[in-house]
Amino acid sequence: MKTMKTVFFMVLMLLMMLGSLLPQEQKQIYHTKHINPHPPELNGFSDDPCWDKVEWESGFIQSQPYENSAPSQPTRFKIMYDEKNVYAFIRAFDNEPGKIERRVSRRDQTDGDTVYLMLDSYFDKRTAFVFKVSAAGCKADGIITNNGNSEDYSWDPIWDVKTGIDKEGWSAELAIPLSQLRFASGENLVWGLQVGRNLFRKNETSIWQFISRKAPGLVHLFGELHGFQNLRSTRHKQLLPYTVGKLQYAPAQPGNPFQNDHTQALTAGLDGKLGVTSDLTLDLTVNPDFGQVEADPSVVNLTGYETYFAEKRPFFIEGKNILNFTITPGDGDFSMDTPFYSRRIGRAPQGQPATGTGEYLNMPLNTSILGAFKLTGKTKSGLSIGIMEGLTAREHADIGFFGPERRETVEPLTNYFAMRLQQDFRGGASQVGAIVTSLHRDLRNTNLDFLHKQAYSGGIDFSHTWKNRSYYISGNILFSHVQGTPEAILRTQLSPAHLFQRPDADHVEVDPDRTSLQGYGGTLSLGKNGNGLLFATGVTWRSPGLEMNDMGYLRNADMAMQWIWANYPIIKPFSIFRRVSFNFNQWSGWNFSGTQIFAGGNIGVNATFKNNWGIGLSLNRQQAALSQSILRGGPSLRIPGGWNYSIGLNSDNRKKVTVSLGAGLFQGENQSRESWSASLNARYQPSRNFSFSIQPSYSENQNHLQYVAAREWNGEKRYLMALIEQKSLAMTIRFDLCLTPELSIQFYGQPFISQGKYSAFKAVTTPRADLWTDRFHIFTGDEIGLDDGQAEYSIDENGDGQTDYRFPKPDFNILEFRSNLVLRWEFRPNSILYLVWSQGRGANRIDQELNFGSTFGELIHLPSTHIFLAKFTYSFNF
Repeated sequence: MKTMKTVFFMVLMLLMMLGSLLPQEQKQIYHTKHINPHPPELNGFSDDPCWDKVEWESGFIQSQPYENSAPSQPTRFKIMYDEKNVYAFIRAFDNEPGKIERRVSRRDQTDGDTVYLMLDSYFDKRTAFVFKVSAAGCKADGIITNNGNSEDYSWDPIWDVKTGIDKEGWSAELAIPLSQLRFASGENLVWGLQVGRNLFRKNETSIWQFISRKAPGLVHLFGELHGFQNLRSTRHKQLLPYTVGKLQYAPAQPGNPFQNDHTQALTAGLDGKLGVTSDLTLDLTVNPDFGQVEADPSVVNLTGYETYFAEKRPFFIEGKNILNFTITPGDGDFSMDTPFYSRRIGRAPQGQPATGTGEYLNMPLNTSILGAFKLTGKTKSGLSIGIMEGLTAREHADIGFFGPERRETVEPLTNYFAMRLQQDFRGGASQVGAIVTSLHRDLRNTNLDFLHKQAYSGGIDFSHTWKNRSYYISGNILFSHVQGTPEAILRTQLSPAHLFQRPDADHVEVDPDRTSLQGYGGTLSLGKNGNGLLFATGVTWRSPGLEMNDMGYLRNADMAMQWIWANYPIIKPFSIFRRVSFNFNQWSGWNFSGTQIFAGGNIGVNATFKNNWGIGLSLNRQQAALSQSILRGGPSLRIPGGWNYSIGLNSDNRKKVTVSLGAGLFQGENQSRESWSASLNARYQPSRNFSFSIQPSYSENQNHLQYVAAREWNGEKRYLMALIEQKSLAMTIRFDLCLTPELSIQFYGQPFISQGKYSAFKAVTTPRADLWTDRFHIFTGDEIGLDDGQAEYSIDENGDGQTDYRFPKPDFNILEFRSNLVLRWEFRPNSILYLVWSQGRGANRIDQELNFGSTFGELIHLPSTHIFLAKFTYSFNF
């Protein structure tokens, strides 16, 4: 294995040193002109005389499927400007206008025939603003960063567009206010420019400035937009006050003074934008509301780790790319680690008040955000700036019965701060950056001393490319420091991310007197991202003391990992294939004592056929591992290796009915674990403005090493495990009705059922034994008993007829249903009315045998909570 890795690594290094340069495409240049005194009146046609002042530009080249070929249909455009706007007219010729696909959709979800305009107004050759429009007049807008490797379509500038269709095809007329763009004012400005078109029925893309799909990046290869004279940016000012009316219905609970059958509330808040300079924008929010945001999916987490949920709240999504500090690239567990995880702001309260007999608890679901602001932008010198500050309220829980109530603080007043800087060099071919985060909690007069009082992190990163950006080396290093009471720091040392108490971990130890903890992490990677074989290799690490879970997200400390990745794409259609790519991965990891704890690899192939169907196949091998966390503070346990097989199949997504299928199978050695899953995503679009999708998924998991509990007996620790047989069934349902691009109704619903049965209970004996059966002792019928009345098991290890210790029955039968129905009406630009109906219902029926066929029907009869919201936002622009 080591020899193969060494040979492969040497081959990659040789390819990097001998790699050829990418062919350089000639830069396209378009010359715009100033118009005066009257701008065009937008109607989707070029009949306004002012368009005669600028020339048509054509010469589009097919990008896919047949790269560098003539497109099926010609396209041309014009661009002009005045003191307030940049205007573009894009003419998409079509000799079969009756086949133009005009699907109506919400903003940023354009479908059908589309055209787009990309502007690198910074001219940093890394960043571009995207304005996309469909033949139905639906808009999408976003920001491309990192030279095309990152996209953010949460950006919603104010701009206007009109489309038209005639016998020659269709056209789009755009007016983009200069106040919505970011650029340095000056004379004779040059911007990067790309114009493109998607011909839906042929699944064909053509572009003005040809850029190979093999190219190592995107924005630096744009064409150029010349002709701007004395251009001055207008500082954008926008205020968006809102008000929300809320009505909640929930089943009343007899005797519970906090559980009425309905409650109502009226709240208000404010969002705003201010162009501080031509380069920097300030976003602010006071008492934000996110009631219209789609609910998180249901999950059953049987690990010791916190579940990671993606950010969905608009204020935190927009501009997130500037505050992003990726420690480790990729899509594995390491790639989620970050010093800034915005879901921390407004998190669920962390205090858990104890209740006495007969007492009831009224607990807030989330911490209130009093206010927050972001300052983001990029200066003309190439310095990206991102600053965020947030303040969350002190939250209390009410506890009581029929007598006097009492209150406990469950979350302190907390301040969050993050600053990210990144400087470009060599025309954007190299970067150096830094990040700083800090968190301060006011713990005075609270019972929350188990929380850190302060938490800080800071890091630097760099990226350098050469040979026309085909090769790169990048890296970062990050440090953390947390402070608090000895109770708080002890809690951190014992937490699932650290587990200093592991008895076989000689390189770490628990110190109950510490009042601070420090650590570091980082990544160094080297790779090739253009022209032929693509590859990357690197190493990433997390020291035992690294702690980021106050302001960021950290899954595991005390780990280091190396990896090798390679991909060979074939983008030119051949035989029955439209494109094909082959993948190879290898990885291995160690803890900070130098002990290898995991290793593995996979190979895969993905192909798209000429009929636009696609298939993906993957084979994954996990070597035997040494799990540091499975016993949650106990010794490391040797876990058998296994094989994982997966397949995915999808149909042509242009059709009215589309389907995608996925299936996976994992088989562990020694029959230690077997799991499989299957999913279907079916979408039906019967008309141009309505779509319906249903996504059922089912999984089964049999794992002989599921953690149950830890108990003390005879001065020793017993780590108890069992065989879990888990079955889960979920159904995600969506429909979208877009009456117009500004008026839509959307529904999201997910019934979820998961059943877990535990058996074959065992105690770990020799966790690193070579033989699988020597690592644990399975309790016999004489050693274990179940008390149904107490729903707990009792263990008699020495056979004296007396119970040595007990643990709760861990079986579960979880039923949940969550849904959102949202009407959204954008009655004027960025002024929106939301009407929302949200509901949730659930239960854990431990002793009930679930029948998946009938249980879905039972969900409808479970007690439910219904929330009705009306949110009104009005945009004032100055």
